[in-house]
Amino acid sequence: MPHYEVLSQELTRQISEEKANGNYARVGFDDHKIIRRHTVSSDHATIWRPAFVHDIDKIIHCPYYNRYSDKTQVFSLIRNDDISRRSLHVQLVSRIARTIGSALNLNLDLIEAIALGHDIGHPPFAHYGETVLDELYFSNTGRHFSHNIHSVRVLDEIFPMNISLQVLDGIACHNGEVVLDQCHASTITDFTDFDAMIEASYIDKNHIQNLKPSTLEGAVVRISDVIAYVGKDRQDAARVNKIDEADYDQTLIGSINAEFINNLVVNIIENSYGKPYIRMDQEHFEALKTARDENVSRIYINAASWSSLHTTVKPMMEEIYYRMLEDLRQNNTKSPIFCHHIDYVNKSHYTRKKPYLDSDPHQIVVDYIASMTDDYMIELHRHLFPDSCYKVNYVGYFDN
Repeated sequence: MPHYEVLSQELTRQISEEKANGNYARVGFDDHKIIRRHTVSSDHATIWRPAFVHDIDKIIHCPYYNRYSDKTQVFSLIRNDDISRRSLHVQLVSRIARTIGSALNLNLDLIEAIALGHDIGHPPFAHYGETVLDELYFSNTGRHFSHNIHSVRVLDEIFPMNISLQVLDGIACHNGEVVLDQCHASTITDFTDFDAMIEASYIDKNHIQNLKPSTLEGAVVRISDVIAYVGKDRQDAARVNKIDEADYDQTLIGSINAEFINNLVVNIIENSYGKPYIRMDQEHFEALKTARDENVSRIYINAASWSSLHTTVKPMMEEIYYRMLEDLRQNNTKSPIFCHHIDYVNKSHYTRKKPYLDSDPHQIVVDYIASMTDDYMIELHRHLFPDSCYKVNYVGYFDN
């Protein structure tokens, strides 16, 4: 039988009384302290459109936001409307984080902006696609590709939208691969330090593992990212007949998605209310790590081979990379990298420090590939290399 924890009577009573008396613990980020690169009157908060609502609106209207809908979460090349795409994942992260943030009296607009933008730079074909793109970029430039850092680039440079420091920082530091039992806010307070942090992450991939958000809202999104995917990925594995949800080990936090979400959210609220940090107790932390490690060994390591990504998507992405690089260097303006990417980016009305085409050619190619959806990359490869031996095979709705 599923087990669902509940908030303690003591904390329930405390929160209720403090809300009623108007002395609800306030530890959330103050809208008035928002920092942007540029002072623009249209970004100023109003009574009906608070500071971080501007960032939410900018993110959901970003030209790349639509592309979440055809980017793989875990399972690629499977035609199944019941498995997650990134569009659903960011909504789940936002919902979980807002639930926690509401109980802790955090800034819900800041939480929503970070959550909705945190994967906007993710390349096609899930983490396998990210690994291949990182290998290509690093072998050619000595710089690394990471989707969280690239998400910042999308919102800060490809489309210079004047997104706030607090949102960009939360996006950069959302690393869902590193599970922490407790997260204190870091000391990033200006764009000088933030830009240095981002640049260091391009140079040293290990640096990314140590990033911590500068706000409690960013910390909530970070742990909510893990909560959102651990159980949902198990649901998806069952949907594609790989592993049944009942086959996983039972832990303190349960074994199914609903248990994970409820029990971890309750524990985080219980241990974080009124505190200057986001925390879960050691028992729940160890259970979450155990569950995630089980996902790694049973799902994530196998996901690429289940869809034969090693023998198809990897060489296809490599061929696209070098063809687009050559087209860029030859100024082949009829190439898709110009028609579908550079021209598209330049149509945006945002003011730039320098023309986009002045960027490093390798960076432009990486920008283009990272922006692609799964289906688009496959179609582009077919267009560029019609006689290629590399062909992908989708599992259809009626295939066994």
